[in-house]
Amino acid sequence: MQIRFWGVRGTIPTPGPETIRVGGNTSCVELRTSDQQLIIIDAGSGIRRLGKALVKNNPDRIIGNILISHTHWDHIQGFPFFAPIFGRNNRFVLVGKRRVDKQLEETMAGQFIEPYLPFAYKSLPADLIVKEIQDGETIIIGDNTRVTASDLNHPGGCLGFRIEDNGHVFVYCSDVTHYDDGFDPNLLRLAEGADLLVHDSHFSTIEERKKFNEYGHSAWQEAVQAAIEARVKCLALFHYSPDLSDDDLDDILVQARTVFPKTILAREGLTISLPLEDLPD
Repeated sequence: MQIRFWGVRGTIPTPGPETIRVGGNTSCVELRTSDQQLIIIDAGSGIRRLGKALVKNNPDRIIGNILISHTHWDHIQGFPFFAPIFGRNNRFVLVGKRRVDKQLEETMAGQFIEPYLPFAYKSLPADLIVKEIQDGETIIIGDNTRVTASDLNHPGGCLGFRIEDNGHVFVYCSDVTHYDDGFDPNLLRLAEGADLLVHDSHFSTIEERKKFNEYGHSAWQEAVQAAIEARVKCLALFHYSPDLSDDDLDDILVQARTVFPKTILAREGLTISLPLEDLPD
């Protein structure tokens, strides 16, 4: 299984000199399974560059699956600018959960209307199939890949994903806040023994997280402790606050590794193959 990060920020894109090394685009991760299935997780602003790369490398036809953790804007805002949805021969299955009594397709299509955009969702040439899933449901992609979804503690709901392929496990938990008396049990079950856990690390301190508890995010210290509790092999910090600079994140990584040495920063362009033999730079 190969993983590539295209967007690692939360809340809003933050381009600029202070974020150029880690990246300023919002959430988007690309996976390639052992049988070359394409899985995209979330459609934040990072999906735009992924789309350009897919079109360049696959001029004839692109087939893939897009897992949507939830429809807060930083996780779907790049979808209207994802070039493959404008290709007539392309086909994507969008997988996620309805929120606030709206079907997933209705929410995704809601971005494609005036006064926001000059074209409609129904006019998109690509074949788009929407599949709604529920907490605890498992779907099969290709011949070898199992994707299990689980509800996480986040305002309005958010799905975490456990992706198992050829004996290796990747877990994505982008938006979650833990409880004052313990970790979100769904996250721990999802992450148990994973080769790589991608975990919400929005806040720089637990005190800051408690001050903005209604935002539904975690501090990096909680990500580290959850990784230890779930006995994961490697932790990738993810979904950084727009207020955290590259230098801030470098400092956080040093501190995190004193507690859990196998911690990395998710950054744009980083490609990881599982099983992970050495920590990436």
